[in-house]
Amino acid sequence: MGIFCRHEFSANRLCFRNYTKVLILFTGLTLFASGCITLGKDFPGINVPIIKIGKTTKNQIRKLFGSPWLSGRQDGELAWTYGTYDYSLFGERKAKDLVIQFNDNGIVTTYTFSTTEHNE
Repeated sequence: MGIFCRHEFSANRLCFRNYTKVLILFTGLTLFASGCITLGKDFPGINVPIIKIGKTTKNQIRKLFGSPWLSGRQDGELAWTYGTYDYSLFGERKAKDLVIQFNDNGIVTTYTFSTTEHNE
């Protein structure tokens, strides 16, 4: 019999099961080895210059960028994070990140925008 078969009385059945397990394992390892991971939610970075500290509201931000990927507190203020992160073992790594902080009235107090796409 083959290297994946165990018993002669049901060799075909066992061989099929063992080959299936090997195929599933091989497929999983191939996907893992491709090394491509994407996290976050894409947002239109072209809208970042529209943000005005002390003027832009949470509702305006939501209209410009949609719902935030993450929400929390930073330095005691509400902070929304928009981000998309593409990691690859063999290709180009890309990241885009926008963190916006709001005061208690829902007005932007500060923001940071970072990207790996440089158009200098």
